[in-house]
Amino acid sequence: MLKNVVGAQLYTVREYTKTLPGIAESLKKVADIGYTAIQISGFGPVDPKEVAKLAEDNGLTVAATHMSWPMFLNDLDQVIETHKMWNCVHPAIGSLPREYRGVEGLKRFLDELAPIAQKLAAEGMDFSYHNHNHELVKYGGKTWLDMMYGQASPDMLKAEIDTYWIQAGGGDPAAWVAQCAGREPLLHLKDMIVTPEREQRFAEIGEGNLNWPAIMEAAKAGGVEWYLVEQDQCYERDPFESLAISYRNLVAMGLS
Repeated sequence: MLKNVVGAQLYTVREYTKTLPGIAESLKKVADIGYTAIQISGFGPVDPKEVAKLAEDNGLTVAATHMSWPMFLNDLDQVIETHKMWNCVHPAIGSLPREYRGVEGLKRFLDELAPIAQKLAAEGMDFSYHNHNHELVKYGGKTWLDMMYGQASPDMLKAEIDTYWIQAGGGDPAAWVAQCAGREPLLHLKDMIVTPEREQRFAEIGEGNLNWPAIMEAAKAGGVEWYLVEQDQCYERDPFESLAISYRNLVAMGLS
């Protein structure tokens, strides 16, 4: 069993993390479930030092973050300082602004990323990209995501594959995890179900239709450090209950 590698992506409980008291309660609930790590995303305007203390008090490692691309562009020193407070070496972005889509947008992104990645590396940090489904649009026969990872070296850009969004884009999550072997410190675990009305929905890990044995095999072979559970919508279910169901199922799969 791989131990102490499962983290809760706190975007899942973003409604509860707008204030320090809400964050404190949320971190306690996450730790009580069994999670030993978190990915910080969707927080309100709170003091990062206070967040660091709350994480430490609950025995939680800040495995990764999601911050906006404009923050990396315009306030990189603050981004670095915040990550040092959190003892976190895996900053990432959850998405890019719409103007970065397409071939020219990709070139702009990689040109802008190069000096940022270099400065992060000098501080002992890397930079990961989290995909949605639009990155699987093809341009000249290749997906945007393929082109991005083909044009950027693993030293400059790490992969944070999101299993649900790869599936939603018509891709094979296990194949993408395998393709990114060696450059994927982070993996977003997210399941998908289909309703009788043919609606695709987010689901707790192991409760949907994704091929988890193949995904896990590829992740272990590819050197994934952190398995991060995220559920964009929990519908009628309490999101902490969703995180608990996912955690229990992942333990049954051999993670904890």
